[in-house]
Amino acid sequence: MVKTITFIKRKPGMDREEFGQYWRTRHAPIVTRLPGLRRYVQCHTIASGYRKGEPVYDGVAEVWFDSTEAMRATARSAEFQAVRNDEPNFLDVANLDFIITEERVQKDAPTTPTMAHLVEFVTRKPGMTVEAFQRHWSAIHGPLGAKIPMVRRYVQCHVRPSAYRDGRRPRYDGVAEVWFDSTDAMRESATTPEYRDVRADEPNFIDASRPVPFIITRDYAIV
Repeated sequence: MVKTITFIKRKPGMDREEFGQYWRTRHAPIVTRLPGLRRYVQCHTIASGYRKGEPVYDGVAEVWFDSTEAMRATARSAEFQAVRNDEPNFLDVANLDFIITEERVQKDAPTTPTMAHLVEFVTRKPGMTVEAFQRHWSAIHGPLGAKIPMVRRYVQCHVRPSAYRDGRRPRYDGVAEVWFDSTDAMRESATTPEYRDVRADEPNFIDASRPVPFIITRDYAIV
């Protein structure tokens, strides 16, 4: 199964609450009509993410398909065109982008809608191959993050190799998703020795020249 992660910014001038309402109640039913859709989750940036200004994204949309072939077939459908036609009503379409990923679960457990969902956008270390980056992130860094006591679920979303063909470069090399019982638990996790081990390892595979962008979201499982 493959998962597309779309980076969402609301339409310029649109109120944040109006945007969230439109995305949940008007756009979601259009997306659910897509042929081949297996799962659809909206991750909305929580209100506290706006206290210091605009977050990097207002949320991410996650959709699952059986394969890239199924995804391509969907993109040729009338239902997909209906999705695209609705996007200008609430999205900043000029800056709309996405990555196609495969999940690597590092810590598996159920989640609930009340949990705090940390979504981090990861770029690999300059000069590091995609293969070496994915290997380190999955086999070395992942187990370190899974040891943090407050982490309930931890999933790495690795960009598929086809995204790099012909010298192409996706916006990010992956997305890390971590669920906590609450934002308080998330903050508490940063005081643990396991968290310090995670941070110490990051320069070994992540671009350390800039902060890792992130949002904290509330999730709505549509399908």
